[in-house]
Amino acid sequence: MTYTPVAYNPYDFANRRHIGPSPAEMEAMLQVVGVPTLDALIDETVPKSIRQNTPLSWAPLAEHELLDKMRQVGKRNTVMTSLIGQGYYGTVTPPAIQRNILENPAWYTAYTPYQPEIAQGRLEALLNYQTMVADLTGLPVANASLLDEATAAAEAMTMAERSAKSKAKAFFVDRNCHPQTIGVIQTRAAPLGIEVIIGDPAKLDPAAVFAAIFQYPGTYGHVTDFTDQITALHAAKALAIVATDLLALCMLKEPGAMGADIAVGSAQRFGVPMGYGGPHAAFMSCRDDLKRSMPGRIVGVSIDSRGNTAYRLSLQTREQHIRREKATSNVCTAQALLAVMASMYAVFHGPLGLRAIAERVHFGANRLARALQAAGAKVSPAAFFDTITVEVGVGQTGILAAARHEGLNFRKIGTDRVGIALDETTDERVLARILRAFGIEGAPPHRAQLGFPEDMVRTTEYLTHPVFHMNRAESEMMRYMRRLSDRDLALDRAMIPLGSCTMKLNAAAEMMPITWPEFGSLHPFAPADQALGYKEAIDDLSAKLCEITGYDAMSMQPNSGAQGEYAGLLTIQAYHKSRGDTQRTVCLIPTSAHGTNPASAQMVGMQVVVVKTAPNGDIDVEDFRAKAAAAGDRLAACMITYPSTHGVFEETVREVCQITHDHGGQVYIDGANMNALVGLVKPGKIGGDVSHLNLHKTFAIPHGGGGPGMGPIGVGAHLAPFLPGHNELGGGEGPVSAAPYGSASILLISWAYCLMMGGEGLTQATRVAILNANYIAARLAGSYPILFMGNKGRVAHECILDTRAFADVGVTVDDIAKRLIDNGFHAPTMSWPVSGTLMVEPTESETKAEIDRFITALLAIREEIRAVEKGEISAEDSPLRHAPHTVNDLVADWDRKYTREAGCFPPGAFRVDKYWPPVGRVDNVYGDRNLICTCPPVESYADAAE
Repeated sequence: MTYTPVAYNPYDFANRRHIGPSPAEMEAMLQVVGVPTLDALIDETVPKSIRQNTPLSWAPLAEHELLDKMRQVGKRNTVMTSLIGQGYYGTVTPPAIQRNILENPAWYTAYTPYQPEIAQGRLEALLNYQTMVADLTGLPVANASLLDEATAAAEAMTMAERSAKSKAKAFFVDRNCHPQTIGVIQTRAAPLGIEVIIGDPAKLDPAAVFAAIFQYPGTYGHVTDFTDQITALHAAKALAIVATDLLALCMLKEPGAMGADIAVGSAQRFGVPMGYGGPHAAFMSCRDDLKRSMPGRIVGVSIDSRGNTAYRLSLQTREQHIRREKATSNVCTAQALLAVMASMYAVFHGPLGLRAIAERVHFGANRLARALQAAGAKVSPAAFFDTITVEVGVGQTGILAAARHEGLNFRKIGTDRVGIALDETTDERVLARILRAFGIEGAPPHRAQLGFPEDMVRTTEYLTHPVFHMNRAESEMMRYMRRLSDRDLALDRAMIPLGSCTMKLNAAAEMMPITWPEFGSLHPFAPADQALGYKEAIDDLSAKLCEITGYDAMSMQPNSGAQGEYAGLLTIQAYHKSRGDTQRTVCLIPTSAHGTNPASAQMVGMQVVVVKTAPNGDIDVEDFRAKAAAAGDRLAACMITYPSTHGVFEETVREVCQITHDHGGQVYIDGANMNALVGLVKPGKIGGDVSHLNLHKTFAIPHGGGGPGMGPIGVGAHLAPFLPGHNELGGGEGPVSAAPYGSASILLISWAYCLMMGGEGLTQATRVAILNANYIAARLAGSYPILFMGNKGRVAHECILDTRAFADVGVTVDDIAKRLIDNGFHAPTMSWPVSGTLMVEPTESETKAEIDRFITALLAIREEIRAVEKGEISAEDSPLRHAPHTVNDLVADWDRKYTREAGCFPPGAFRVDKYWPPVGRVDNVYGDRNLICTCPPVESYADAAE
């Protein structure tokens, strides 16, 4: 007998691990959809006129091969002790936080907490973060994080402009601000017509500016009390912003005590690795009367349907999407996962622990300064926290080389100075190495001696809430983090079918390398020859993304999708300017576009002209043609999403692009729906000039509960010279992010995804994403109208369920979303892009069993709606209105007009592994009327328990 080996390849990552449905399940799904093959479905869905002719080229790696390659690439990075400072520091990530937060899919696969009932754990952690920031900065309101310190400073500038009563048009920037912060502020200010004045705070003319920003401590170490400057600014009706350091504020007088209106900075040194630039949570806090102007997300405290304490995002979180071209910011991404890590670091150490770490850093810097001065070196400034500057004259090159010989990176300042910033990781051995670089043996003895005046010592308490005083035994910390994660619903529990958000598998092998020291411990401004591994990874990822998109060049700098939109429009603007076309300021945007599209256009100073959509949801081409003609030589760009925001491959995309080009404009294709294109269509070959890519969607970076994200932009060759530059790299236009490659460490995730999938696997993932969406549409079409379809009755990778008619009997889209929680599902995207609808995107990673469970849940909900339609029960009395059901509901007195079984265990819900939301339906109106953005007093927890 001839032995026949099996054909099964257990190491085929794409088809065995990432793509959910098996070949047999796909066959069954294709029968339901009504096509014989997957190829036939793609032919009916994607217009042949735009399909790419050549397959993606590279072969896949197995998981173990990928990890071996990552080890080899990591070895090309040189991990030094970087004492460069400039806003980035070595830190110690507590292993309990690394294992239970950063490496835990319950935390890193969660979505933005727009459905608060299933996000109470991360909302509490983010409220802890807000409380930590508010306490340390001495200002009462903080947001739930921003992208990085530099962009937070730029946001603070525009927030101050719209809030200040001064009529001045200029903004003052302390010359001691970090260079990357100054660069990003200048980039943001230019298209808005804001004059940026960089100078010495001692020479500030308050009457000439609407606001000023001061760095505290300064980039070269200066500790300065800005009370007098702030008082003068207020007298001139201007506002004061302080860019500061949370660890320093454990010892130093807080910005609020100086009278600051806004504080910004980075929480990176609270336990988050440098990662060659990110991701790190930036913070912003402000006076209470400015809170409604604050950008980003704010977690607030409200109550649920039983009056218990419940957390949710405040109303303003989505205002920018609603305001569109009137938006004041395009912020729609936070750094939730990193904010959670930083908040847990504060919980882990408590106020005394943080003070002890700050003192250790400061007294170490003081010892270093004394040793250098004793050896005759000229050390500045006179008042410092952790950073000093040493004058070395013509010996600079030699000192820097000696430092590198000791495994140290100092900061090169001008031609005759070096900067040294100590951090949490600086111990006796590091101090000895620093001094040896200067030819000094031995450090002076430790003394609790301040390196700044006593009147700058902080006198107020911070982190007084009980959460920061819990027992810090690791057992208790581990249980606290577990309790919070158990309150949430993330991808580790169930499918998250969010339209336009692409919640796909974030494979363990893709995640592992980011915590390795050879990637996590690099300073973003370390010498380039120390980051050759990163260069290899970023260059190869860029090349693969160019092949996928059909563009010629990539910028990896934007660290969110909206930041990518902004960077892309700035690139277009710089291109027009180089040709003398400064009059090109009109941007055509369809009504169906993402809310961040018009917001981004507004931020670069473009005039948004809205284009109608046709009844079938496509762009109204005749309206587009007319408005392009009306704009004429003023047309700068159009912004379109492809496939459309309505989940359809529009046949007219080439025509829309051609009309734009005929009038001299550039085409921006939003990359939010790239998961329907990879391997099938190249946006750069169908008329696109620039696109951003949501790597946290299509390319497997996890959402992290609302960030991190990355939004690199691809451009045609003609736009490549105008991509964002950076003060640390030189060349190009102004920077849009603090670090040259944005949140560089998470680029490794997308690179690993591309390497393991291979070109063929990526293409198959796109095809299966389209299959899964069409399978859902086919099975639900008889119960829920599918709002938009292509001319052959197919949807792309997502479909819109029309639930508006149910409002006639009192059932809202909210009711359906909350009822899905009882089934153990996150709701699809609600009321976007069409109010009163649900946009469903299953992604390629979901198995047929999970998709069927989701369909079962929606069909059961339709039957409950039908019971309301028939008059068998009112909407008010139905389980739809009482959803979601909690354990409290189950055990309490039951007087409802349906059974406990029907309410708590609807079809589709697991019985043994049932997800129980910790709170009932959250009262958003109550929360917005009673906006509380820091941890409530402990008594409220006791009240809630009763």
